[in-house]
Amino acid sequence: MGINLQKGQKIDLTKGNSTIKKLLVGLGWDPTVSGNFDCDASVIVLDNDGKLEETIYFGNKKSKNNSIIHNGDNLTGFGDGDDEVITVDIKNLSAATNKLIFVVNIYKSDERNQHFGMVKNAYIRIINEESKEELAKFNLSDDFSGKTALIVGEIYKYNNEWKFNAIGNGTNDKSIKELASNIQGRI
Repeated sequence: MGINLQKGQKIDLTKGNSTIKKLLVGLGWDPTVSGNFDCDASVIVLDNDGKLEETIYFGNKKSKNNSIIHNGDNLTGFGDGDDEVITVDIKNLSAATNKLIFVVNIYKSDERNQHFGMVKNAYIRIINEESKEELAKFNLSDDFSGKTALIVGEIYKYNNEWKFNAIGNGTNDKSIKELASNIQGRI
């Protein structure tokens, strides 16, 4: 069992564990209302200068060099376990890649009058793909009423090691495009 993180806590993922090649990033949530409640997990990829490299989401499931793969869109959020999983091949990320920001937004939130106050048990967990060992988990326990998107956490490079930062901030962005364009002033 990995380390349970609190908001703002950081953990080294590769220091002393240089054999890690791939990470599975599982994101989960449980809607408290019935009906069509579609949360979408995505990754915003930034370079060493903090500039947007690319965005991986349900409409663009693979990074340019296939080092980041979105494993599919869960349209309901119902059921046990991870709702969406993103694979990160940290050994093959672009040399310019410095930060992977994991976000979740609610599809058609305005049209459906939905927000993250209608979601419970939201979390992100980081798993060593090879050993299946859970390295870290962050349960988002804040009240996100009125918020339509979450900046959940980030995997970032520091001194040639990969680390994870539990962020847990809500925003009112309506799409991954909006999140990506506004992300720099929020982390």
